[in-house]
Amino acid sequence: MRGDVVSLERSARGRIEPPCTHYREGCGGCSWQHADYALQLQLKQSIVVEQLRRIGRFPDAEELVRPPLAMLEPWHYRNQARFTVGRRFGELCFTYRASHRLLRVEHCWIVHPHINTALEVMQGRLADLGRRIHQVSVRVGANTGQVLISPALPEVPELETGQPHLEEELLGRRFRLEPPSFFQVNTLREKREVPATVRRTWLPLPDDGVSMAELLALLVLDRLEPSESDVVVDAYSGVGTFALLLSPLVREAIGIEEARSAIRDAEHNAREVDNVRFIQAKTEEALPALDVRPDAVVLDPARVGCHPGVLRALLDVRPPRIVYVSCDPSTLARDLRILVDGGFKLHEVQPLDMFPQTYHIECVATLSG
Repeated sequence: MRGDVVSLERSARGRIEPPCTHYREGCGGCSWQHADYALQLQLKQSIVVEQLRRIGRFPDAEELVRPPLAMLEPWHYRNQARFTVGRRFGELCFTYRASHRLLRVEHCWIVHPHINTALEVMQGRLADLGRRIHQVSVRVGANTGQVLISPALPEVPELETGQPHLEEELLGRRFRLEPPSFFQVNTLREKREVPATVRRTWLPLPDDGVSMAELLALLVLDRLEPSESDVVVDAYSGVGTFALLLSPLVREAIGIEEARSAIRDAEHNAREVDNVRFIQAKTEEALPALDVRPDAVVLDPARVGCHPGVLRALLDVRPPRIVYVSCDPSTLARDLRILVDGGFKLHEVQPLDMFPQTYHIECVATLSG
């Protein structure tokens, strides 16, 4: 259910004036700019606790959920934006909240500065394209400086557009990304210490800081506790992020991914690594058919959570360690209940604020068999 504020009788503690004019107009991209950042973090922790208690039926949810890992400066972090092209005037737009109506955008407060620069150049110059293309996507390698704009836009000759891919860097490793391939959106590095909750870093840290995506990877590696004799499965592996970061630490890493573009990227990214292999298939089909029993499994499904067949396979195979990366606390709570009812033990759930100014929440759950 959705509700709209009709009148504001009294401001809650932590309510602030949103800095973005588009947010005040009703842009659907952000949802929480009217809450200060400390309050956003409190709300996200309470949401994860509530979902684990209500949907997952974990009576000790408050003890299981740690305080969120946060950004130092929660703005201009998002490395990808998709703009809808207005059919009549060809303007670049987002949509109004809970609507398909278009809102022309001049500047977005949560996207990387390179995206706003490209938006400023393109805005108002695509009138002839409005009837031919529906969307324009801009993607930035925050740690490489590369930009990918698709589709090709000959109408804006001063911008390079239509690139086949770009590269981004996490923890010293480069990843190639084709336009359709999924990758974490928060790769903006900040000068910060690695939080104490990440006990072992395993890999060398970049000199110019650590991004939230890199903190996520470090957290996953820490909770997996990899050893050189381990076989680890990276389920829903995308372009091979976790599998390739794990490769120097384990005997073998196996990535399972359905999307063809992601597999192409993953195999390119692993071209010089001899202990990583990728399987293009649905995870629910490939996991039960593996020719080896994994010592650990990383799960990183889409918002809908794990397919029931994946959970059944995990209950059959019973890997000693599972690390579940989730971007939806409700489906995470549902799947954790199934795994725990099947004999796994849930140790903790660690939220990370990958998406400041929005209600979206990333979590890393640690289980043992």
